[in-house]
Amino acid sequence: MKKIGMKIVSVILAVSLIFGGSSVMGSAAAADVTKTLENFGLSIVETIFTTLVGAINIIVPDSPKFVQVKDRVLENFYEGTETWAEDAEEDAKWKLGHAKASLVPDDWQTKDYYLGGFIDPNNGMVNKVEEIIDDMQVRVIAVEDGSGRGVALFANIDCIGFSNGDIKEIRKRVEAMKLGVEFNSINVSSTHTHSCIDTQGLWTNLFPKLFKNLALSYVPFVEKERGADAEFMEYVYETVAETMKQAVKTMAPGTMTYAVKEVNKEYFNNKNRSQSTSLIDELARFVFTPDDKSLNPTMIVNIAAHPDVAGLPVNEEDNGRDLSGDYIYYLGKKIEEKNYNFMFFNGAIAGIYEGRGPAGDGVPTNRRYEETLRYGEEIANMALSLTKTVKQIENDMTPAEKAKMEEEKKIGGEYYTLWYEGWTPVEEKVLEPNLNIIIKEVKIKVTNPLIQLVGKLNLVNYTVCKEGFNYYIFAEIGYMEMGGVKVAFMPGEIVQDLICGGDSLTAEGSFSGKDFGYKTVYELFGEDTICFGLMNDAIGYVVPDNDYSMALLGDHYQEMISLGEEAGSTILKGMAEIAEEVK
Repeated sequence: MKKIGMKIVSVILAVSLIFGGSSVMGSAAAADVTKTLENFGLSIVETIFTTLVGAINIIVPDSPKFVQVKDRVLENFYEGTETWAEDAEEDAKWKLGHAKASLVPDDWQTKDYYLGGFIDPNNGMVNKVEEIIDDMQVRVIAVEDGSGRGVALFANIDCIGFSNGDIKEIRKRVEAMKLGVEFNSINVSSTHTHSCIDTQGLWTNLFPKLFKNLALSYVPFVEKERGADAEFMEYVYETVAETMKQAVKTMAPGTMTYAVKEVNKEYFNNKNRSQSTSLIDELARFVFTPDDKSLNPTMIVNIAAHPDVAGLPVNEEDNGRDLSGDYIYYLGKKIEEKNYNFMFFNGAIAGIYEGRGPAGDGVPTNRRYEETLRYGEEIANMALSLTKTVKQIENDMTPAEKAKMEEEKKIGGEYYTLWYEGWTPVEEKVLEPNLNIIIKEVKIKVTNPLIQLVGKLNLVNYTVCKEGFNYYIFAEIGYMEMGGVKVAFMPGEIVQDLICGGDSLTAEGSFSGKDFGYKTVYELFGEDTICFGLMNDAIGYVVPDNDYSMALLGDHYQEMISLGEEAGSTILKGMAEIAEEVK
């Protein structure tokens, strides 16, 4: 048996080297000799790695939960609004409801919970929750346009990611509540915060579960332990569904406005992927103002950045084991202090992190979460001030805010920067009550052997499908026009070049030396389209097919947590189909 296995691995390795090498050599016409030779060597490294992991996959049996593509049953899926309305209904009004809740379990001090986002040698590869710094929250809005085409529900969860299988569990519970309204969509996204309890299953007590499930793979009729804590996930399902119920109950008529502005690019940092040259630095906000002035307005903020600061270990005092909503929590807290309800949607975030230089201002901090506080508050200030002049910003500051600023100026000295220096306001437009949503599924081939193994070991809640010898994941994509504002719903962490274009889509700027060959979101829908990322699924990183390489770990770490090299084109082909329907 051992000899047969070794022969199989040898054959696979030889065939992979031949085809892997020839594909890179075929790109020589589009790259210089040095790059071609370098990429050829890297291709060999990648082929050896993927073949070795693939060999492990061969001996690990498929999970009994896997289904054939032809036998898959589509459940708990919403297609969006039944019709596409070009104009608002006469005398129609926006209606919006908001609710939020904490997701910190009562027994966090007596039961082991693990933070999702980092397993680092600096914290001993242990990320158990030891302290609660602020909160882990779910925020929900329910919105409709008065046309009778249904209510759209949106939840945003403080977590590293939320898989489609778990989202469908939430939908089941909402449907069971019989709330007396029709839903055109029930949507769940995540903030991608790296310092909240793990909801995906890859950052728990990973290694014990991995080896346990590996052993159980050979034991018939025994179910493997899922990666995320099952009891905690039930608590999340119920809490999110109940919060959605509350948002529906609080729906009230009012007006909706929209403003968007490019902010200082230094607040964003494009790192770890040199070929991806785009940097979306737009901050977009929707504001719903109820007709009933006794109710708070709701501010919906959309930016692209990684809330990964608080979860990084630094020293014994700051060991990365503290639960925090990161800068999203402080962004929301500041906005709520100004008497708004707060809702957040992340953007296209692959490789895009927060640049804390301007927010740091030379003011020393003892712990990393203090940096997230400063960054979150400055982003909140920008969101609150999109339509204000510098004079209005200064006039609206409270005495306490002015005193804090003066004190920080003294401490920061030459490093201190005013976030509103050179600030110019933008116009806010009133949105007609017209909500259109289209949601589709795309069948993504899983070619990454690491993710195949994760699926076999039942660590993440996906419905894995098979067709022949290939594995597939069905993910949701979508497009929304909210009073004319265009929004792309994208699963996972999208490389920004796929949204707006960039060097990695070109032959000259990519690893393969080939063009990507598919239209970007901007080309399909327009350059004024914004992105709601990690929407209705967390499928890892989505990179351009032509720039996919599992050998460049320093510069291409995203591929290690990606479904594979076909995810980018599959999603954009699906978005192109939606664009045709919209036209």
